[in-house]
Amino acid sequence: MSFEEMDVDRHYGETGGVITEEQKKRGVLIHALQQIQKEHNYLPEDALKMLAKKLDIALSEIYSTASFYKHFYFKPRGKNIVCVCMGTACHVRGAAKVLERIEEEFGIKEGETSEDKSVTLETVGCVGCCGLAPVVTVNEEVFGEVDAKKAGQMIRKIRGGRQHG
Repeated sequence: MSFEEMDVDRHYGETGGVITEEQKKRGVLIHALQQIQKEHNYLPEDALKMLAKKLDIALSEIYSTASFYKHFYFKPRGKNIVCVCMGTACHVRGAAKVLERIEEEFGIKEGETSEDKSVTLETVGCVGCCGLAPVVTVNEEVFGEVDAKKAGQMIRKIRGGRQHG
C-alpha cells in the first residue's frame, strides 16, 4: 500500500488530522532512502534528485537527512563489506595488525572501497563478540580469533570472487 493510499486517521489516530502534507512526505523519506540504497548499494545523486522532485522536497534537505544517519552511503560500496572490530578486547589482541594486513592486501585504507568494488573496509567500536577477539565481519558473517592465517583465508575467499553473506 502506498503512502497516498493509507487511511491517515486509521494509522495515526487523532493525530492524523494534524499531520500536514509536508510531514507525510517526510514520513516516507527514510523508507525511500533505504529502498534506493538497497537497489544501488549506496545513494546515487541522480536517484536523490528524482526523489527530491517526486516528494517535492529540497535536495539539500534529503542530503541533510541521509547524512544524519551513519548507515546511508553517498559513494559506491564494495560487494564485500569487511569490518574490523577495534573495541578494547580486539585492540588488545591484535586487531590493528589484522586491519593493517587487510589494508595492505587490498591497497585501501579504512573507510575506502577497492577500485574493483570487491571490498569496502570499515572499522567498528565493538561487534559484541569480545570472547572471540580479534573479530572481523564480512557481510555480517563473524570471524573470531582472527590472526594472520585467518585473515589470509578471508582475503583469498574475497579475491576468489566468492561473496559472503
